[in-house]
Amino acid sequence: MNLEALCAEVGLDFYDDELVNENGRKIYRVYVSKQGGVSLDDCAKLSEILSPILDIESPVSTEYSLEVSSTGLERKLSKLKHFEKSIGELVSISTISKEKFQGKLVSVKDGLLTLQNGEGKIELNFNDIKKAKTFVIWD
Repeated sequence: MNLEALCAEVGLDFYDDELVNENGRKIYRVYVSKQGGVSLDDCAKLSEILSPILDIESPVSTEYSLEVSSTGLERKLSKLKHFEKSIGELVSISTISKEKFQGKLVSVKDGLLTLQNGEGKIELNFNDIKKAKTFVIWD
C-alpha cells in the first residue's frame, strides 16, 4: 500500500503514520497536510479510501481504530524529510546526550541541521537527535 499515492488522490500530502496503544486500544494514525490546511472533510475522504484497503492489508493483527489527522501546528519531527519541510519554523530538540535546544530551523543539508537562537547558530547531526517537534509561541 502506497500511503503517499492514496493521500495524493484526495489532494493531501502524506506526513507520517504510527501505531499507538491508548487506554488499551490500538490506534493506527495517518497524519496528513495540505497547503491552506486540512479540513474534516479531507480526513473523512481519506478515511473512506483507506478503510477498505486496511481491511485487507491491516497494519496490525489485532483489532484497531483508524484515525486520519492533520499534522497540526506543533508536530513531531522524526524523519529527515520532516525537518526539511519545517525550515523557517521554531523547533525544540533533545539529543541522545540529553542536551536540549530550541530555535528557528534555518537549514538542513546532508543530515546536518542548523538552528538560530539568541545564542547564535547551532549545528546538530540528525543522527544525534532523540526527540524533536515544532512549536509555536502564542502571544
